[in-house]
Amino acid sequence: MFRRLLLEPHAALFTFVAFLTAASIYCSVAWRALRMGRAQTDHFARLPFATATPSARHDAPPS
Repeated sequence: MFRRLLLEPHAALFTFVAFLTAASIYCSVAWRALRMGRAQTDHFARLPFATATPSARHDAPPS
């Protein structure tokens, strides 16, 4: 069954390059997050709450 399977030498190279690319992106994001300053961390912690959103009751028709 596996005699018909053709393993090209460059197939392993593509897999290795894809792994290195994904690992380097992950490591760079983790490194940036770990090196982030306290002020920037606090800013990002408050970010979802920085803009006011309309209340659901405000748009509801009066009962």
